[in-house]
Amino acid sequence: MKPSANALELSSDGDRYFDGLADKFSRSLYNAPRGELRLALLDALLPDMLASLQADAPQRLASTSTVLDVGGGLGQQALWFAQRGFQVNLTEPSSDMLTHAEKALQSRPELAERVRCYPLALQHLSDALPGPWRLIVCHAVLEWLGNPRQGLRQLSELLAPGGELSLMVFNRDALRFSNVVKGNLQKAQEDRLEGLGLGQRLTPISPLTHAQIEAWSQEHGLKIQQVAGIRIFQDYLHQPPQGVGELERLIALEKQFCRREPHWRLGRYLLYTLVKAS
Repeated sequence: MKPSANALELSSDGDRYFDGLADKFSRSLYNAPRGELRLALLDALLPDMLASLQADAPQRLASTSTVLDVGGGLGQQALWFAQRGFQVNLTEPSSDMLTHAEKALQSRPELAERVRCYPLALQHLSDALPGPWRLIVCHAVLEWLGNPRQGLRQLSELLAPGGELSLMVFNRDALRFSNVVKGNLQKAQEDRLEGLGLGQRLTPISPLTHAQIEAWSQEHGLKIQQVAGIRIFQDYLHQPPQGVGELERLIALEKQFCRREPHWRLGRYLLYTLVKAS
């Protein structure tokens, strides 16, 4: 099944793709301080949270070490893994996003040969790229699915026994807190937090709670090994960081508290390392 070409509609699976919105997505996230902060935190956290990235990991010693990047979007994460010696299979259902990713790869020819791109949604990976995979990355994807619980099950089925899944999801509890801060009290009280997946809005259609990830992980034979919060302070600032010095100080604060109770629980995103039972 091909993804929907109309950015104003959900796919036939009830998912939200970004055809027609890739430029807006790029501007509103990665060309803004919050995008820089997100990438900086992932750069710091992933080597510590993923055993596959540690120097003594057996799978890292093989030249064929491969990561499956599910919903790889604009390609930043694929390039990050390629820089660290991995072969990367990047999958993305939005043709617009995939075009942006391919352009980013073309600008880094020394890394592009390590990355292969596939115009595939998560639901179709079991046929096209069944694995099993020792390392899967799925960042900011489940919250755009009509059925994220099923999405996590499909990721588990693609994962090899003992394999690692780096999962990042949009945090429903943080979204509620943000709505209260903005004065949307009734919306928060009635728990009307989901986006509709229509038009230009980028509010996820399925924001998730830590409790859901805990329950679904157990249900699908996955164990939570690590968890961190991404953007635990940034979204509540009265104004964005003013200058390089303030941004560096904010990033330092985020790194300091992103894995501490209770702060990580209010990260705009929750980052997990999940391991499949052997």
